[in-house]
Amino acid sequence: MTDGPAITVAALYRFARFDDPHALREPLLTCARDHGVKGTLLLATEGVNGTIAGPAAGIAAVVAHLRALPGCADLSLKYAQAAAMPFHRLKVKVKREIVTMGVTVDPLTDAGTYVAPSDWNALIADPETLVIDTRNSYEVAVGTFAGAVDPGTAGFADFPTWFRDHRDELLAGKRRVAMFCTGGIRCEKSTAFLKAEGVEQVHHLDGGILRYLEETPEADSAWQGECFVFDQRVAVGHGLSQGTYVLCYACRMPVSATDRASPLYVEGESCPACHAIRTPEDRAGYAERHRQESLAAARGETHVGRVFD
Repeated sequence: MTDGPAITVAALYRFARFDDPHALREPLLTCARDHGVKGTLLLATEGVNGTIAGPAAGIAAVVAHLRALPGCADLSLKYAQAAAMPFHRLKVKVKREIVTMGVTVDPLTDAGTYVAPSDWNALIADPETLVIDTRNSYEVAVGTFAGAVDPGTAGFADFPTWFRDHRDELLAGKRRVAMFCTGGIRCEKSTAFLKAEGVEQVHHLDGGILRYLEETPEADSAWQGECFVFDQRVAVGHGLSQGTYVLCYACRMPVSATDRASPLYVEGESCPACHAIRTPEDRAGYAERHRQESLAAARGETHVGRVFD
């Protein structure tokens, strides 16, 4: 990563009702492009979701554009800083869902009760509360709340089937459910799903793990480990400080310090999670890409292989 002016990174979402998301795409794309913003934004009839990066003024312009869209005045935002642009290109896509669950729900009217970070510890400490981590298994492995249930899912679309398959055992002896995710969007949608399944007392962490880590002193925290994030930081800790994980650029999985000590970890080529499922030819290709990245870095450039897009 090269030195230079700080880049603002904004993770954002808002459930809203867009009658014609295709009509919103081109003006949003133009606004972001004209202000030097890169990253990915998803539009659907249910709202907007994405992560973008650029100069502070450019991000402010895009955020203002998004807040002017129907129902988006209260856009959910989480900001971070990067020393260099973490994205290679700008993409604005129209999708069926802004976060894929595969089950029709309405988070606008049916989402669970928001719980502030300051009230979260007491809620999840109650033995009558079922605490569910709605993220993917590789994210949970990096860190989670003490006592939370890990669904072991590879993708968010697996969550509805998992809950239906295990519903009775999960809810046995529980009066309420509390769910959480990185920034709030997945748990907001999953609480609407549980309510549609007939679960009445459903809660979710307002602002997600990131807001909790930002606002909760480490001494008072129930969080264990770090939080995986989908940008160049890979993982963050309390106060949103840089974490200890790196990304394996062969399989895109987070790699801990322990895993980096393994003989199966070769920077830019493989890690313990993917070494056995990659051929020697695959690893040779990754090695060449890593060499090109190193050469680009020596020239003060960012190689395509090192960006999050």
